[in-house]
Amino acid sequence: MEPVWKRNLYILWVGLFFNHLAYTLSVPFFPIFLEHDLGVKAGVEAWAGVSISLSFLISGLCAPFWGSIADRYGKKPMLIRSGIGLGLAHLANYLVHDPYSFILVRVFQGLMAGFSPLSVAFVGSNTPDKHVGSALGIISTATAAGSILGPLAGGLCSHWFGLRECFIVSGLITLMSAVIIIFGVKEVHERQTGPRERMWRDLKQAVAKPGILPMYALLFIVSTSVTVLEPLLALYVVQLGGSADSATLSSGIVFSAVGVATVIMGPYWGKIGGKIGYEKTLFIGLIGGALGNLLQLVFHDLVGFGVLRFSYGLFFAAVFPAMNALIVQYADAEYRSKAISLSQSFSQFGIVAGPLLGGMLGGWLGIHSLFMLTGVTLFAAGWYIRLRHAKRSEPAFERPL
Repeated sequence: MEPVWKRNLYILWVGLFFNHLAYTLSVPFFPIFLEHDLGVKAGVEAWAGVSISLSFLISGLCAPFWGSIADRYGKKPMLIRSGIGLGLAHLANYLVHDPYSFILVRVFQGLMAGFSPLSVAFVGSNTPDKHVGSALGIISTATAAGSILGPLAGGLCSHWFGLRECFIVSGLITLMSAVIIIFGVKEVHERQTGPRERMWRDLKQAVAKPGILPMYALLFIVSTSVTVLEPLLALYVVQLGGSADSATLSSGIVFSAVGVATVIMGPYWGKIGGKIGYEKTLFIGLIGGALGNLLQLVFHDLVGFGVLRFSYGLFFAAVFPAMNALIVQYADAEYRSKAISLSQSFSQFGIVAGPLLGGMLGGWLGIHSLFMLTGVTLFAAGWYIRLRHAKRSEPAFERPL
């Protein structure tokens, strides 16, 4: 495997980049698509929240089944299955003309999902042990790059051609990712015949490790807070910009602002965390994220809102790397891979809960109430980390018995 693992890594990076680019090219504009193309006039936020969350929920429920097949027949066939299936789902969105068929397509998309976790699993299992850490770091940048360019490309595409045409572009790009895997990736597969370990067993082990379970809860909360605005942000940009025609382009820029800031500051926060400690870094990131959400209540023009989102991203870039580093620190060496894998599940739960919660509460309370709620939640999380750090730093003879 030594001669081809680098080739696999780079090909998987390109495939994952295309796959995530295609996804983020259209998803941020679901609320506008539902309202202007599918005729949803009431409860747009709720429809958008359900359509975004449902795919992730179905994907999570199907993950053990696809994982079992990947263990038996290899990850490459499952990557090809996911790439083709997701491409067809994007293309099917072009044909829908009512919200109910749109939801059915989203269910199908959830059934076909799994390209991203399979890519990471492929790199982890087909890379020499001494290179696994750096390889996983490299592959993780593919989703970040796709998240930055996707909304921008989607904004331009919808502005020039229309929202419905964006689904065709998404479908073709996703099918291209499958073609790249078919002809580029070589897999050395050892069939696993034993039973797969269950998530509840891993969770039981996590409870026994001090510090890990609170990090999982925090991952869920933070992931929820990141995605809670997805069903609302495009509609809010329409309110700020005043023009529905240019809303998708403006929304794409606003969505990408946080991603650009994350890519810029992410490496620096990693170095800072190594110097001052990851708990302090996490505290700074959470408080910065809390202030960024609360300050969104003040800005009522599009330029100011976009600049604030970028500034918020500069601080929030510290959060996920710090939490992952703390999970690695708290876990025993033999448990770390399971601990990290389980952390992704909690993050996924947050991605399901966030849009659903945002869609339901946004239509009822309004987006400004969600700015306030998210800001207060992140501030409480940051304060918990501050108190936890103070307690851990307290000399043993001063601790109460």
